[in-house]
Amino acid sequence: MPESNLAEPRNEKVSGAKVIARALLTQDVKYMFGVVGIPVVEIALAAQELGIRYIGMRNEQAACYAASAIGYLTGRPGVCLVVSGPGLIHSLGGMANANMNCWPLIVIGGSSEQNQEAMGAFQEFPQVEACRLYSKFSARPTSIEMIPFVIEKAVRNSIYGRPGACYVDIPAEYVTLEVDVTSVKFKECCLPPPLSMADTSAVNMATSVIRNAKQPLLIIGKGAAYAHAEESIRKLVEQCNLPFLPTPMGKGVVPDNHPNCVGAARSRALQYADVIVLLGARLNWILHFGLPPRYQPHVKFIQIDICAEELGNNVRPAVTLLGDINAVTKQLLEQFSKTPWQYPTESKWWKTLREKMKSNEALSKELASQKSLPMNYYTVFFHIQEQLPRDCFIVSEGANTMDIGRTVLQNYFPRHRLDAGTFGTMGVGLGFAIAAAVVAKDRNSKQQVICVEGDSAFGFSGMEVETICRYNLPIILLVVNNNGIYQGINADTWKEMLKFQDATTGIPPMCLLPNAHYEQVMIAFGGKGYFAQTPEDLQKSLRETLANTTQPSLINIMIEPQSTRKAQDFHWLTRSNM
Repeated sequence: MPESNLAEPRNEKVSGAKVIARALLTQDVKYMFGVVGIPVVEIALAAQELGIRYIGMRNEQAACYAASAIGYLTGRPGVCLVVSGPGLIHSLGGMANANMNCWPLIVIGGSSEQNQEAMGAFQEFPQVEACRLYSKFSARPTSIEMIPFVIEKAVRNSIYGRPGACYVDIPAEYVTLEVDVTSVKFKECCLPPPLSMADTSAVNMATSVIRNAKQPLLIIGKGAAYAHAEESIRKLVEQCNLPFLPTPMGKGVVPDNHPNCVGAARSRALQYADVIVLLGARLNWILHFGLPPRYQPHVKFIQIDICAEELGNNVRPAVTLLGDINAVTKQLLEQFSKTPWQYPTESKWWKTLREKMKSNEALSKELASQKSLPMNYYTVFFHIQEQLPRDCFIVSEGANTMDIGRTVLQNYFPRHRLDAGTFGTMGVGLGFAIAAAVVAKDRNSKQQVICVEGDSAFGFSGMEVETICRYNLPIILLVVNNNGIYQGINADTWKEMLKFQDATTGIPPMCLLPNAHYEQVMIAFGGKGYFAQTPEDLQKSLRETLANTTQPSLINIMIEPQSTRKAQDFHWLTRSNM
């Protein structure tokens, strides 16, 4: 029989990198941030081939912050892709931050080859074990064929229950190793998280407690924003005429300019409320643990949370409602619809809150109207607020910059404010801004991202300005520059100090170089930079940057180095005598 010219049929091969990319796409992952190197370059390339957005960052920590913000903004985890050893270690801050904020995140880390384990391999590190402390799930697939299973489980774990970070470890040899296509089975996209509802008797009890409250208060947390509960919560506020207070990232779930928002009387509202409904907010340091003297000793808390372990933390609640924030709020509305009830507008409580809001707003306006130079925080934020687009994303970090900015800069839409969050993390700003800008761009939205940074906070991730310019993202960076951490000193004082002492022994630890020209960083990479020393400088430069939608901008805003917050009723976090 004559020899056939037909080649023997061969099974098609696929690399581990392509299996990873396909598994991510199957799980509806759309964004990847990272810093590539050996052994993960091929993973980034494979992801791009399938249409997954890859944004190359300058530091793994910032990449991880960006990927976690994607999870909060979209409800699906972003991916942070890192190299082995030091690369993975740099991402741990972002993983911890995502877990603390309860945001879904997937970190994929390359690792040293398995056949070199315990031999001192290049960047060898116990990565799976290390990540268990910072994640909900940490695993290494036992083969390329198992990659889709592990990735599906990681994505599912990241969004089910209380969201958080998950880690997938990829040995270096998996990336380029090829297996038969037929041996790889991709798992279907995991179902959306199941929605749980609270026990009906608990809902009835909660409505009864609210109806009998003399001084009620709703606290709206970022958990409510993540749950997309804005419509039901707004309906609850208006139907029952309840005063509400947003946590920093709960701002915008109900607009800050809503007549029932008592943000300007925060301390008074917390201190004298007799019934407080926590909507996706935790009694941690941000809410002073729910304890006196910030609260009444016998205040009744109604806790609504998706996580059973959170219920009863620090204070024994009067009622616990375990379930999805949106679903449980609708249960409350249903009960209030059966027997309509509204808290009286002319109550003594409403009068007390309105008077305190009026006096605090008057004090802030007085501070903002000061003409002295350098400017103070309130003057700066007053002029920024005047020009901000209503639908912009506001990213904020710093000490006074963030705290004062939160009280002045308004949010009108949910999930439009990102800040240092539950973990109080500095360095998140530029990563968060990049994530928000990428999402806005993909939504074909003309929304702008306003990133308000203290000068110290800007220093953590300042080189991400190059990332912003490389991808030409619609971000306006506002660096509020007081020459220091908390407070700084002016240039003349700096020079005088250096006449008598070396900087390492004579310059206060909180001080940074006076009058640093951070706007030059933006100019160096092709963006627009401005140096603002007066209200007129600030107004003009902000008008120009908001009108310029074709390139990123940075305004370096000089303020009085000793500028601080208005007097507070209580110590905030620390009793330092600085």
